[in-house]
Amino acid sequence: MKCPYCGFPEQRVLDSRPSREGDSIRRRRECVRCDRRFTTFEEPEKPRLFVVKRDGSREEFARQKALRSMTVATRKRPIPVEALEDAVAQVERELFDLCEPEVPSSEIGERIMAHLMRLDTVAYVRFASVYREFETLADFREIVETVWLLEKDPGRPAGVTH
Repeated sequence: MKCPYCGFPEQRVLDSRPSREGDSIRRRRECVRCDRRFTTFEEPEKPRLFVVKRDGSREEFARQKALRSMTVATRKRPIPVEALEDAVAQVERELFDLCEPEVPSSEIGERIMAHLMRLDTVAYVRFASVYREFETLADFREIVETVWLLEKDPGRPAGVTH
């Protein structure tokens, strides 16, 4: 690693400690040439995760894309951004825990919907209407009835409407 000020490749590590989140190491360094100090963060390299889309194409999982889709679904709803960021982080963790290099986009969509259902049922319905490509009023009616029954009887398994 080079000094960001003078480009010299040698530094002394003055202090090392875990970051606030605990997923990286914060190091305070001092350049041996110019004596200027700077901070670096060291974190483990995450394995790459690819999404297999409906059309069969593949792209790397983009956490920001998942967050953006949840943000659209929760627009004008009382959901803190931190809650959405936590949900996306959990979805990403769940996907990596599958230990598969490729995950179908449907798996990601279902996991996002599960988190939205816990956060806000209106956002869940909004997301589901786009994700599941609702075309008729009956599509909306079915999901709203399911949500209504789940709110009325939280012990009922999702998807059971009778």
